Amino acid sequence: MATTELRVQVPWGQIRGRVWGPRHGYPVLCLHGWADNCGSFNTLIPLLSKEFRYVAVDLAGHGLSSHHPPGVFYTLLSYVADVYRVIDYLQVTKLSIIGHSMGGHIAGMVSALFPEIVEALVLLDATQFVVTDLRQTTSKIRQGLDEIIRFEKTTKKDRVYTYAKALDRLLAANPLTKPSAQTLLERGLVSVEGGFAFSRDLRVNFKDVVRMSLEQSLEMHSNTKARVLVILAEQGYFKDTLSSKIKHFQERNHICVTVQGDHHVHLNNPQLIVSFISKFLQTNITSLSAKL
Repeated sequence: MATTELRVQVPWGQIRGRVWGPRHGYPVLCLHGWADNCGSFNTLIPLLSKEFRYVAVDLAGHGLSSHHPPGVFYTLLSYVADVYRVIDYLQVTKLSIIGHSMGGHIAGMVSALFPEIVEALVLLDATQFVVTDLRQTTSKIRQGLDEIIRFEKTTKKDRVYTYAKALDRLLAANPLTKPSAQTLLERGLVSVEGGFAFSRDLRVNFKDVVRMSLEQSLEMHSNTKARVLVILAEQGYFKDTLSSKIKHFQERNHICVTVQGDHHVHLNNPQLIVSFISKFLQTNITSLSAKL
């Protein structure tokens, strides 16, 4: 499948990514998880339907995309705005989204805010919205503010690693195979004097200062028109609450399946989920069906 590099101009630089498939194919946005990059989909996309145009995005502060200017927060809503910028750049009226982890949360908000655009939604080990207990709202916002202020007072430079040390660090922090980790490092490292530094902005690690209550998430969910497929990994992020999550999604008429694997099953073992995604997209994209 042919690929090209995506470069979308934004006020502070560029949103980067990789585009797979035919130029005029039906667009499917692919949104990676926190601290990953669009390489997260490198093993999955080649196995999916060749007729679609897959637009895998490096979210701001990740991969090869520009970092936010000094003093500017990263929030779920700022990522949503970036995705909307990409949609505007693509000049499409209909699309679908595949989102992993944080990318799934972003996709859920995009589908609720722009229901006339998003036709189908695939959540990979993710929920559609991130909900904060009202009793924790103040402390979470305070934590995010404290973190950014402390960071702005530091003068620390990015740590420099050998490639081997960077690989070891990534493997130690994530359930990744060595080839998967190497794939993420293709866009996750930059060459600097003395070795390599991680390309992501350290500020993406801080608590999101924009919080959403259960009531707000339910209201947004009611605005979603897209059909939703949820793929949960048995050893993934929700392994301790798998049964309740499945019930939660089924009550909202989402298609929910579980597969063997971990939080990065889509990257480590994409063959386990590809048939579910391909069938779902083929049968739930209304505009595509209308053309057949």
